[in-house]
Amino acid sequence: MTKDDVRRRAGVAVATAIALATSGLLAVTGAAPAGAETTAGCGKTPSLTSGTRTITSSGQNRSYILRIPDGYDSSRPYKLIFGLHWLNGSATNVDNDQFYGVRPLANNSAIFVAPQGLNAGWANTNGQDVTLMDDIRTQIENALCVDTTQRFAMGFSYGGAMSYALACARPTIFRAVGVFSGAQLSGCSGGTQPVAYLGIHGTNDSVLNISQGRSLRDKFVGLNGCTAQSPREPSSGQSQIKTQYTGCRAGYPVTWIAFSGDHYTPSFVGSEAWSFFSALGSTTTSTSGTTSTTTRTTTT
Repeated sequence: MTKDDVRRRAGVAVATAIALATSGLLAVTGAAPAGAETTAGCGKTPSLTSGTRTITSSGQNRSYILRIPDGYDSSRPYKLIFGLHWLNGSATNVDNDQFYGVRPLANNSAIFVAPQGLNAGWANTNGQDVTLMDDIRTQIENALCVDTTQRFAMGFSYGGAMSYALACARPTIFRAVGVFSGAQLSGCSGGTQPVAYLGIHGTNDSVLNISQGRSLRDKFVGLNGCTAQSPREPSSGQSQIKTQYTGCRAGYPVTWIAFSGDHYTPSFVGSEAWSFFSALGSTTTSTSGTTSTTTRTTTT
């Protein structure tokens, strides 16, 4: 069974969890990082190592998989990237999948973390999964050197829903999110501040209809001050269409990629996510401005 087969089968179960997931409420937004500050772990001998770690969060024993760059240097601030699994997936799946293919492209420039969801999902009941991300982040940043303006979250299906929830609840913590075939399943507490946003969705998604992905995208099109539009999507003979929105606030781009396919992650996800994340500088600005814009069609 291929990883896409696993994701397709996992995706079928998402629909049964929607009613339960929407009851999740998120915690209060955390404090904003100041500029490109580094963390308490900078300059210290690391007290964490790669592998499966455990943590107590909201009174429960939780776990995550941590991957520290080869040749880790405590004087260098690294990106911190959260990879979130799909329903009935696991942290191990994300780790084995090289964090949606992003980890090799990072070339030891980022710390990666794959948390494990309760009941193999991200219902985020009473905001407990947002709190988990806070607790993991604190544990990592006390032990390792992180650039606080280079934190990212990404995930497929339920993991995309949780990434969206983090964009809503922690806009001053996460620089950008990647939402792959997601929907609003994990809540959206807050949702009033801009976050750089990458959305990827299949036009024939039979589990989470692409209209749900468009809705998440449009939330951040508005928050990021982008010019509203209805991007073209693939028709017969086309594989994908990529749209980079115009008019967005400087530092807060929105990119949308619609592909011809069902509920799975296409092969280009890793390269597109890494390209989007790595293009964002270590500082942001509130100055309004227009981002460069292209619309690309790839024909099969």
